[in-house]
Amino acid sequence: MRLSRRRFIGLSSGLVVATALPGCALTKEYQTGAEVSSTAELPKPFNVPLPIPRVADAERRNGADHYAITQRTAEIEILPGKKTPILGYDGEFPGPTIVSRSGTPTVVRHTNALDIPVVVHLHGGHTPSVSDGFPTDFVMPAGSHELPHGHAASGRIKHGHFDYEYPMKQRAATLWYHDHRMDFTGPTVYHGLAGFHLIHDDEEDALPLPKDERDVPLMITDRAFDGDGAFVYPALDPTMLEEPGVEDDYMAGVLGDVVLVNGAPWPELEVDAARYRFRILNASNARRYRLQLDPGPSDGDPFTQVGSDGGLLAEPHGLGDILIAPAERFDVVVDFGKYDVGDTVTMRNGLGDGSTENVMRFRVVRKASDDSRIPDTLSEVEELDADAATVTREFEFARATSSTGHDDMWLINGKPYDPERVDTRPTLGEIELWRFVTDVHHPVHVHLDPFQVVRRGGRPGPGTYDEGWKDTVDIRPGEVVEVAIRFADYAGMYVMHCHNLEHEDMMMMSNFETME
Repeated sequence: MRLSRRRFIGLSSGLVVATALPGCALTKEYQTGAEVSSTAELPKPFNVPLPIPRVADAERRNGADHYAITQRTAEIEILPGKKTPILGYDGEFPGPTIVSRSGTPTVVRHTNALDIPVVVHLHGGHTPSVSDGFPTDFVMPAGSHELPHGHAASGRIKHGHFDYEYPMKQRAATLWYHDHRMDFTGPTVYHGLAGFHLIHDDEEDALPLPKDERDVPLMITDRAFDGDGAFVYPALDPTMLEEPGVEDDYMAGVLGDVVLVNGAPWPELEVDAARYRFRILNASNARRYRLQLDPGPSDGDPFTQVGSDGGLLAEPHGLGDILIAPAERFDVVVDFGKYDVGDTVTMRNGLGDGSTENVMRFRVVRKASDDSRIPDTLSEVEELDADAATVTREFEFARATSSTGHDDMWLINGKPYDPERVDTRPTLGEIELWRFVTDVHHPVHVHLDPFQVVRRGGRPGPGTYDEGWKDTVDIRPGEVVEVAIRFADYAGMYVMHCHNLEHEDMMMMSNFETME
């Protein structure tokens, strides 16, 4: 069986909390994983400007916006004076930002110029199954007809390129796209395969929120570097071709010791004394962040949340800090008009130590006019009625011995992932209640449609960081989180999984098939 290729630490039996397991150290509150140490000489923080990912050019035809992206290797400068080999969308990290209009279909042709199979998932996309990025829907390298080791043939394998079709039947939101290949999502994303995909609509455009150069995407990642500037990732197979998984000590998750924002180490952004909108994405493999502003404003909350994974909130939500897990997005406004010209404001990570304590810095450089504001009402958001749920399903995310007797691994309901097995068959249009139960921290992501958190830790309603439509929810150790979810439009096969990418690669994934 394919599972025999994996190296897992043999434990006695049953479920064991991560603090009792090798490689599952909780390095600090809210961290599950082990840190990789860089051997490169690291730059001092706040010495490089914040890069803004390039916006991709679209070709308009056949009633849709068409994009073309080539996945290829490249060498780019991340640490000053050094070249880092990456896997990049168009050879860039982050990849080019795709901008779509709600209601206007988007087609993205991905050409695979790498020497490994790839799969593209539009994270947060309301997408037909064939374009969702199912883990075994491989786009093979051009000219290659040899399937990945251990995988049977599938009718959805493509060679050279594939046109991903996104109907865009969804509201404005901050999405992202990344590799989703079975067994190897961790190393491919770590090596650069991630980018923003933004959706706009008339409702959002009508709001007086900050726009244009004051609407800034922030992709936060952590990485480690060797002396030559290359990424350090503890893969069992650095070629990403044969044996999946990581070294035993990193089975709980890979944490880097360098914080990158939009691909730059601890960058600085010069800002006006005005309001800015930041679309914050945690694209790290396993690291959580507690984002804080130092110093905070003289009055009011440092952050005003206006949107979540699935788009605008119904009304603004003040936050003293932002606790963000892998794959979550927080759309927030920061008012630098509350600071003086010449002030510096540091975004810190309250869950970091040493080199991971800082994220980036803002420097207020000029006074400027500002006609933006945060309205009291942002959007009409439907509230799903959990009492109307037709079925309740429970999913236990835990490290344990599988029901088939294999070595301990990351499992859902005691089962290792099988791309051929369907675990759940929800009916389109019906509200369901899904209960997520965990042993350690697991950011749970559901494909196709967002959900609403209705209960956390036995208390009704969403938690502080759960507002709005979510597609990823962070569940703390030993916690139960209940969400109301309703799938719509597209029948087919999808996945739910932990977005700690090492957990995902090591079997913490489950198929569901939406039914008419």
